[in-house]
Amino acid sequence: MSRYRVNFAKEILGVPFTIGCVEIARARDAERALRAAELRFARLYGLDDWRERADRAVIESRAGI
Repeated sequence: MSRYRVNFAKEILGVPFTIGCVEIARARDAERALRAAELRFARLYGLDDWRERADRAVIESRAGI
């Protein structure tokens, strides 16, 4: 199990602006962590889908932290 951080950004004129980030403490793989972060981000902002607020989700592994 690894730790992950997913950064959500809105792209304006080709420049990404970070909207928020979600930490996933444990996930089997990056795909599962991304899905969990998308759901958590949507719940945090009261949305049906995370894409209503952000254009991109970028995942990074936080192994060893």
